[in-house]
Amino acid sequence: MKEIREGSAEIEVWDGVFFNPRMKGLRDLSALFVSEASGNGRLLDCTAATGIRGIRYAKEAGMENAVLLDMNRRAYENSAINVRKNGLVLDTRNESVQRFANTSDGSFDVIDLDPFGSPAPELYDIMKVSRNDTLLMVTATDTAVLCGAHSSACLKIYGAKALHSVHCKEAGIRILIGYIIRTAAQFNFGCEAMLSVSDMHYMRAFVKLGAGAGAAVASVKKLGFGTYCRNCVFAQAGAGNTPRLRDKCEHCGGKTEAFGPLFTGRLKSDELLARMEKSNSEAGLAKKLSELRSEIDALFFFNIPAVTKSMGISSVSPSAVMEKLAENGYSSSSTQFSKDSIKTEAGPADLKRAVREARESLR
Repeated sequence: MKEIREGSAEIEVWDGVFFNPRMKGLRDLSALFVSEASGNGRLLDCTAATGIRGIRYAKEAGMENAVLLDMNRRAYENSAINVRKNGLVLDTRNESVQRFANTSDGSFDVIDLDPFGSPAPELYDIMKVSRNDTLLMVTATDTAVLCGAHSSACLKIYGAKALHSVHCKEAGIRILIGYIIRTAAQFNFGCEAMLSVSDMHYMRAFVKLGAGAGAAVASVKKLGFGTYCRNCVFAQAGAGNTPRLRDKCEHCGGKTEAFGPLFTGRLKSDELLARMEKSNSEAGLAKKLSELRSEIDALFFFNIPAVTKSMGISSVSPSAVMEKLAENGYSSSSTQFSKDSIKTEAGPADLKRAVREARESLR
């Protein structure tokens, strides 16, 4: 057994009960998100394990009306002990998400689904205990599937073709959000992406549900498909259930491959991130929040080493390219999805122009 202090929580971690200390930053981010986006109401933690997340949400975000579930008997007992250890009265249950959702009479304002692997098997059931304005936090750790290393598994689980390229993390989280949208629409819920994070071995989508057929249809209309050219490494996507996809790249004439369906809308709420930055007190979280808020919310990015390789020239720094883009009137930013990459409003031709100018300035 280990004693852990994290945030405002003090817990015991029993042998055989899952606890990942490397995920502290994500738990910090999630607690801050709940505090700023909700901060009251009823919470469901679908995969409680030690109970650390539910306890932190209760103590740091005021979510003291909470239900903590875990199928594993030992994990349930561990979480129950930890709840009492923190002076809380939370409803801890040794129960599956499916059984709970199909026997519960109530609904929840905040639902956290953080399973091992894919969240897809539980998503349909948690919609049954959702309501208008419910906040969903959904984690996927089957990143190899969403990133295209196991394309048949992605097709089977998410009903989508993944993209196995440098763009895979952004494509993967957009496929995940797209799957959430398609599932929610069956219950007449629309989805607004509030925050999206892809890091290490996980992807996590923070979305807000909106009740009504109109909201559901509006969200479904933001689904679409992408195309990727391996010759000039350009990825793009557009909304539409029946899009006209080019089999040849419009920029270089190379053969393209399609991927999706996926979400083509905004991945974050800048207003929410600004509030989170203002109220944050965790030093380790400040940089992450700043990076997330400053990232341009454009569809896909340019990986500078891949672009220069396709151009047949030696690489330049992303910062030098961003300087040239600014001189040419285009905004740009780094991206959480890939090192040495930038997001920009500029198209491929203008991006390559900035790359050449950055390269020439080094001579």
